[in-house]
Order: sequence, then C-alpha cells, then structure tokens
Amino acid sequence: MEETFYRIAAFEFVADVQIIKGKLEAEGIPVFLRDENTLNSDPLISTAIGGVKLEVYTKDKERALAIYNEIRAYAIDHDGKPIICPNCKAAKSETFYERKSLFHKLFPFFEKRKYKCLSCGIITKPE
Repeated sequence: MEETFYRIAAFEFVADVQIIKGKLEAEGIPVFLRDENTLNSDPLISTAIGGVKLEVYTKDKERALAIYNEIRAYAIDHDGKPIICPNCKAAKSETFYERKSLFHKLFPFFEKRKYKCLSCGIITKPE
C-alpha cells in the first residue's frame, strides 16, 4: 500500500514553516502541518515531539522537494556563515540529532548539535 503523505521536513518552531508552506500552496501543492496545533499550544515541547512536520501528498513529492530545495535555509555558524562540509566542501548542511540513547530520547535538549551534509551525507560535529 502506497503512503498517502510524504514528510518534506520538520521544523522546531511553527513560524519557521509558514513561508515554505505559503510558497508550496502558491504553486498549487496542498500542504499539511502535523503537530502544528500541539506546538501552538505548548511550544516548549517541540524538541520532545520532533517539531512541526511539513507533509505533502506523495504524488506531489518531487515538485515539493524541488521547490523546498530552492528556498530552504541551510545551517549557519554563529557568525552567520554557512556550515561547510569537511568532506565535499558543499555549503548545504542541516542540523542533525541522532537521539540514539534512551537519555537523549527522554531529554533531547542535552544532545550536542551535529550537522548533516545534504550533498554527501556525512555527519559532523561543530568545531
């Protein structure tokens, strides 16, 4: 059985997803925000539930991903410069959390931030 929805991305705050949602809807792609109302009522649990999830119909996946990749924001350092992958030197990384241990699943805010390169897939820790 084919999945009805495809998750494009997850965002820590509801406000972060609104511009992307508007752009996708302007292009005629229906958008669904999972856990939006939960986070509107209690934004402090965002990390615990994985943020607000941006989903589209599976049939719109390719178009939605193309639009999202055009306008998305990539990870930046404290100086506002893009995170550069040490492997392939691409400037297209996103924040990544593994949540492997039970401790980090229960208390995700204690896990150190890592970055995943969207070009080669390598996961690095900030310097």
